[in-house]
Amino acid sequence: MALPELFESLAEYLSLSTISLATASPDCRPHAAPVYFVADDDLRLYYFSAESSRHAQNTAVSQAAAGAIYPQCYDWQEIRGLQLEGAVHVVPPGVQWERAWELYRVKFPFVNDLRQVVERNTLYVFAPGWLRLIDNRQGFGYTQEWMIP
Repeated sequence: MALPELFESLAEYLSLSTISLATASPDCRPHAAPVYFVADDDLRLYYFSAESSRHAQNTAVSQAAAGAIYPQCYDWQEIRGLQLEGAVHVVPPGVQWERAWELYRVKFPFVNDLRQVVERNTLYVFAPGWLRLIDNRQGFGYTQEWMIP
């Protein structure tokens, strides 16, 4: 499946506000943090965070990360979401930063008045290399997986 088609098929999840981002410290202590995110057409997920946060410090040492994106539900038959594995990198100021900022402004209009506050943080990109969709609405334990080039 081509990336644009995959992006469309996952739109329900990519439109959600938050990814639970999992990282590990240099001494292998796990850490998970919810962060607001936006996704571009190449399935790269962007988020802002303080460089002093644990997940930022962890990805400064090892870019490996995992994530989960899922809507809240209260019935096992409604459990669905994405699991992701990939790498996190800092996005420096420039064209990619501005494109991600525009996506962020569209998805989260409240940031339009907060650019100076947001700019005090760092923009990161989580580039998944693997995705798994879980969707119990399709049947208990239904999964589908993709590798992202």
